[in-house]
Amino acid sequence: MFAALANPLRFMAFSRWAAPLLGAAAAVAIGVGLVFGLEAPPDYQQGQTVQIMFVHVPAAWTAMLAYACLGAASFVSLVFRHALADQAAKAAAPLGAAFTGLALITGSLWGRPMWGAWWVWGDARLVSVLVLFLLFLGYLALRASIEDEAKSARAGEILALIGLINLPVIHFSVEWWNTLHQGESILRKGGPALAPVYLLPLLLMGAGYSLAFGALWLARTRAEVWKRRATSLALQAALA
Repeated sequence: MFAALANPLRFMAFSRWAAPLLGAAAAVAIGVGLVFGLEAPPDYQQGQTVQIMFVHVPAAWTAMLAYACLGAASFVSLVFRHALADQAAKAAAPLGAAFTGLALITGSLWGRPMWGAWWVWGDARLVSVLVLFLLFLGYLALRASIEDEAKSARAGEILALIGLINLPVIHFSVEWWNTLHQGESILRKGGPALAPVYLLPLLLMGAGYSLAFGALWLARTRAEVWKRRATSLALQAALA
């Protein structure tokens, strides 16, 4: 399937219907997740602020997913010199920055009543997610600062691949260092630690965020393809 979609014409045909379909599925999942989340009872420790979890945690998941997609697309572009992969990487970066920013903001809103502080520099997960945000911004700034498209793509790809090392750091930070964050609550030995009343809306929101990222990624990649085509046609017309 992925080999077939590597062809720009097939990708454009596929994404034409896949993007709105994923967007509709995302709207349903997020809508249902919000309903269940708002109806969830207060937690015995966190009170009503537990509802921030349904926005914060899926945003963090999706931010990591977005960077994994950025890194994978950058690898394909760097190794195989595939133009569509480069366009996909460019399309993923601003989306990843947005989801990471949302995770940081909602994390601060959650942390203030729980920890008594908006931000704790000694928390390994907080700092590693901030590094993820800076990697997204650095990629965007690097691509925008170099006029030569080939050099811009290569520099961005190298940065994106180096930044992949931060993903396992984020995931395992609660095990490797001291952190205020709790350990794994879902994919753990013995089953999820969350009660179903909290687990269901969290998973629905996580699925909705992922679907929304997929829809937006396809749409933005389509825009990058059209932009590349327009630039190519303008150059041909100028040389004619």
